[in-house]
Amino acid sequence: MTEKFNVTGMTCSACSAHVEKSVKKLNGVKSVNVNLLQNNMHVDFDETDVSVDDIINAVVSGGYGASVAGKKQEKKDNKIDNEISNMKFRLIVSLVCLVPLMYISMGHMWGWPFLSVFHGAENGITFALTQMLLTLPIMYVNRKYYITGFKTLFHGAPNMDSLIAIGSGAAFTYGIIAIYCIGYGLGHGDKEFAHSYMMNLYFESAAMILALITLGKFLESRAKGKTSQAIEKLIDLSPKTAVVIRDGKEVTVGVDDVQIGEIVVVKAGQSVPLDGVIVEGNGAIDESAITGESIAVEKNVGDKVIGATINKSGYFKFKVEKVGEDTALSQIIHLVEEASASKAPIAKLADKVSGIFVPVVISIAVITIIVWLLLGKGVSFALSMGISVLVISCPCALGLATPTAIMVGTGKGAQYGILTKSAESLETAHQVDTVVLDKTGTITEGKPSVTDIAPVGISDKELLQIAASIEYLSEHPLAKAIVEKADGLELSDVADFEQIVGQGVKGNVDGKKVLAGNYKMMRENNIEVSEDEIFANDGKTSLYFAVDNKFVGIIAVADTIKETSRQAIEDMRNMGLDVIMLTGDNAVTANAIKNKLPLSSAVAEVLPSDKEEEVRKLQQSGHKIAMVGDGINDAPALTRADVGIAIGAGTDIAIESADIVLMKSDLQDVVTSIELSHSVIKNIKENLFWAFFYNALGIPIAAGVLYGIAGLKLNPMIAALAMSFSSVFVVSNALRLRFFKPKRNNIKTVKNEKENITMTKTIKINGMMCSHCTGRVGEVLNAIDGVSAEVSLDNGGQAVVTLAKDVSDDVLKKAVVDAGYEVVGIE
Repeated sequence: MTEKFNVTGMTCSACSAHVEKSVKKLNGVKSVNVNLLQNNMHVDFDETDVSVDDIINAVVSGGYGASVAGKKQEKKDNKIDNEISNMKFRLIVSLVCLVPLMYISMGHMWGWPFLSVFHGAENGITFALTQMLLTLPIMYVNRKYYITGFKTLFHGAPNMDSLIAIGSGAAFTYGIIAIYCIGYGLGHGDKEFAHSYMMNLYFESAAMILALITLGKFLESRAKGKTSQAIEKLIDLSPKTAVVIRDGKEVTVGVDDVQIGEIVVVKAGQSVPLDGVIVEGNGAIDESAITGESIAVEKNVGDKVIGATINKSGYFKFKVEKVGEDTALSQIIHLVEEASASKAPIAKLADKVSGIFVPVVISIAVITIIVWLLLGKGVSFALSMGISVLVISCPCALGLATPTAIMVGTGKGAQYGILTKSAESLETAHQVDTVVLDKTGTITEGKPSVTDIAPVGISDKELLQIAASIEYLSEHPLAKAIVEKADGLELSDVADFEQIVGQGVKGNVDGKKVLAGNYKMMRENNIEVSEDEIFANDGKTSLYFAVDNKFVGIIAVADTIKETSRQAIEDMRNMGLDVIMLTGDNAVTANAIKNKLPLSSAVAEVLPSDKEEEVRKLQQSGHKIAMVGDGINDAPALTRADVGIAIGAGTDIAIESADIVLMKSDLQDVVTSIELSHSVIKNIKENLFWAFFYNALGIPIAAGVLYGIAGLKLNPMIAALAMSFSSVFVVSNALRLRFFKPKRNNIKTVKNEKENITMTKTIKINGMMCSHCTGRVGEVLNAIDGVSAEVSLDNGGQAVVTLAKDVSDDVLKKAVVDAGYEVVGIE
């Protein structure tokens, strides 16, 4: 069986790894998956060999807390909210006490205005006790580091908390010893002795370490709640009530009370509460939440409907087939939870080395004490040298190395409209080798718009005016696209308006009978017209129009590609990335998009589970995946991917499930995100190198190597200065990220300069006979980079092309000839 457990006390990847090892040792445990982000653990085990209590005891014996996870989402959310509030309180207390502490301890070194009560050896006790009293609240509110750090240390699995606990604890202990020495010196009239120990106070080091680490933990805790928020919003998506037919009457009941087989009523504008099949009526269903299809789908008797989709127009009744955990939305929620649980955060480099660094430092400190005792230097001298080793090993610069680079990097990203939620996402983004793109709303605009107007016997304006007049009364999304296109035109009044199920609409416009709909409508009314294949093959939806039973033209509608998508995908390919499109849309539309863009491949007709499965397969084959999407249906794949990137204009669920959010909804920002990741990771590694470099340099000096050679003992003031300088160095290096600039901006500038050069040419063409011909020629010419063409039958057939870049006549001629027409001349 598989059971989910809540785990407490984990603070870094070393913690989650130790918990996993502790449970794996038990007989009967098949697999263990610990999620640091959600503080939980999934265990697959044989209940005949091991019990739930055995698993909990294994975690507890490892130094952590464990309990069986509850079923209610509210408890989990409250727990996360409480953690964030607690971290915020700890951070505020730490900073309030740290500022005066740093002023008192370091002010005299930098020549700051200093209070006389703290100046001079005679005020040594006041000077020292004030620092200690300011340090104690910081240590108290952050006592968790000591509890966890020493517990894991005693269990043989030291982590970052162990390093913090030992370093800050040693610094504080040394400060206490120094206070006694100051008191002794003043009591015996030896001010020089007392003054030397006034410079031996390390309270500010202990406080600084705790405050810096707490700042980083606070930022992490805020990111922890994102997955639970995403799941909560998914749950809120589904309607809470349904209108059910009971005893011949419409009754509103809770969704949980609806049984399989019952009949549910859905009116225009309402959400479909559950999964089922239509038994009466029809509707245009917006299924973008589930399939990603941007254009509403016509549903009639016998068609399946899915919960959480929206009925844009129409009225129908459906028979419920799935309820509760079996519905499509519930499956999406399950996938988000499962994917989140299986994606453990990447261990930071500092955590990776802490398991080695901590025991090494402790060993060096112990050896230092023993060596100086053997050399006959006395217990006091030997202890001071050993504690100096621990103090100089405090991860002050180490604590700054990652958070400063992350904060500067994320701030710089925000300037470009890129919001990064966690260090893990930045850490992983630079390793990405495959980018998976959703189509609707990501590559494309996400809504239908008019792409082509092909009139027969009338002008473009006349056809659009007739079409918009009749479609103005329709609620269908395609009709709205036509009305938007006709913005500014004067529309005519419509009489006898009627919607024909599964076909379109009809009515009288200016006294003329107008039919507007699909090919089936034309055929049913004996209108002579052949079904258009050109627009269909390009993934466009054709709307046919007839006036007084005479065909007058076609208006094509499609979800168009964003202007920046091509350049963005080209930039990704130039970076050596594979770019794959996943879409719930049909294969024809997917292939049409693929043929227009430099995609590596395209996979169509995929449901949310299929998207998540495709990402999983790519990961299993060794790829690092960045998933880019905007819909609810993308949430499982966004969560499963190594890096989930959400388009800012997308749904809240997609944004919450992702690691990075692109506020400008521009795919070129995906390129910038990866470039920024490379820069930040490089900066972090540089910071960690210098942080460890200072520690490595300071430890031998603190151990007394120079004392043994040249009689020089580590001066605490110099040690404090060196530690401060290492922090300044790390911060200064991180601030270099402020000068980061995406490479694509330079490319874009050059491109824009070239685009300012335009030229117009007229191509005389023989062989074009109808709107299909002009549409075909227009397609091939507009497909040429830098070419915008308007094709008509005027003057025997011509194409007026506007060139945004230098395109030769041969290229233009070849495109037209390949389409099956003759070029007479180009002017």
